[in-house]
Amino acid sequence: MGKYKINEILERYEGMFSGEQIRKFRQAYEKGSLKFYGDPEYGRWLEQSWQLEQIGLGLEKKLDVSVYAKLEFDSWQMWQIREGLESGLDVSIYAIPEFDGWQMEQIKEGLEKGLDVSIYAKPEFNYEQMHEILWGIEGGVDVSVYAKPEFDSLQMWQIRLGLEKRLDVSVYADPFISDKDMKIIRENMEIDLARKSCEQEEDLEDSEERE
Repeated sequence: MGKYKINEILERYEGMFSGEQIRKFRQAYEKGSLKFYGDPEYGRWLEQSWQLEQIGLGLEKKLDVSVYAKLEFDSWQMWQIREGLESGLDVSIYAIPEFDGWQMEQIKEGLEKGLDVSIYAKPEFNYEQMHEILWGIEGGVDVSVYAKPEFDSLQMWQIRLGLEKRLDVSVYADPFISDKDMKIIRENMEIDLARKSCEQEEDLEDSEERE
């Protein structure tokens, strides 16, 4: 935790931790570790140590850690919010408990790239769905076609691939069509498109020869 002493952090955020937790934190810190490997409740203490670590890291960078130093955020959520603050992002877009750390990561990535994340920064999308929408935005396709909670991430993937190939995805952009069936339809459409393209090239060649 660098120059920040454990007492300063605990005193500032003592409301987050019980007296027993504070005693454990101090003991672990004095031993040079906040991992509590020997504690019988290892998992719980380890998570709490990581939360404390994220607060400490934020204080070292002189960040406004009050944004994420809250019981409702786990350490992974705190991490994503802290990194967003370090990057100067508007973390208010995703610093809410309804987003888990993985969802926050996808929103943070979009903000870092200067993208409009409003279309997918919604709790109803899981992080895999968010990822597909983010990829679509980056690829310049009309993500509104599939940025709908009723499509799972695999269906979104097939629709996105179709949009990238400039296919008429309305043929299969239906939540009742499985991603496997979508793939079959998309691949057949690509074959038909390639065949038509070849036929057009042949017709053009024949026309040029006649001239």
